[in-house]
Amino acid sequence: MRKIEIIGSKMDLGASKKGVDKGPEAIREMGLVQEITNLGYDVIDHGDVIPMEAISIGSTKMRYEKEINEANNRLFNKVIQIHSNMSFPIIIGGDHSIAAGSISASASCFGSLGVIWVDAHGDFNDDIISPSGNIHGMPLSAVCGCGPESLVGFAKGRIKPQNVVIIGARALDELERIKLKRYHVTVFSIEEIHILGIEKVISCAIEIASNGTEGIHLSFDMDAIDPKYAPGVGTPVINGLKPNECFTICEKLFLSKRLLAMDLVETNPFLDIGNMTAILAKNIILNCLGSKIVY
Repeated sequence: MRKIEIIGSKMDLGASKKGVDKGPEAIREMGLVQEITNLGYDVIDHGDVIPMEAISIGSTKMRYEKEINEANNRLFNKVIQIHSNMSFPIIIGGDHSIAAGSISASASCFGSLGVIWVDAHGDFNDDIISPSGNIHGMPLSAVCGCGPESLVGFAKGRIKPQNVVIIGARALDELERIKLKRYHVTVFSIEEIHILGIEKVISCAIEIASNGTEGIHLSFDMDAIDPKYAPGVGTPVINGLKPNECFTICEKLFLSKRLLAMDLVETNPFLDIGNMTAILAKNIILNCLGSKIVY
């Protein structure tokens, strides 16, 4: 597949800290489009989905639900169109709430889909158990049909939880941890990665996400990375992935030929230092496309 189509989502309503809506712009400014072109791909950049102005937070159990759903519905339709063009979608956020739109689109197009979710957090909360009401902590649960249904009400496609793998988790809420076990989601904590090694972990993840599916949607949250290397995120958690571990994940996914789409989210240039996070985010995308960048 030699055609790449990029779509950004300037979404910051799913998170508490402002600035993540500038993430798509920051990553593009690091030369993303030109460097993808240099790899031999045809690239179209569709610009950004811009959420409507938020007047109030709405329900404190699902903050800015109306605005997030409206923007995600537009993102969903755009990703559907990219897939119909036989192109590879790269979706740049914004906060992780955008995955409710992007992954739903991939699931609707392919029917059976696996998800590899690289993140310090599980994002498997819902409006009942969420401690904050921030929707960026709910999208993985929503696309698996585990609530809240309103986040994916515009889509028919759902992901089977047994085809979902979380890599890099180290900040799970207690009720979220219980829910992940109940739905048989595979979670590789950072401690398990240290014991098993990243190559073993990503090989297992690809196998699980590929079992009975048409392919894999990668959703990569920059806070999966240790803040020493990626300071520009809203919810940093120490003891994270190292850049070369991230690149190994990307390289193995590229070589598997199972990757159908990817999200890259939660780059916040307001919190970044010398564009470290934006540059690393760009390089993660490039490695998913076959580049051999190392840290």
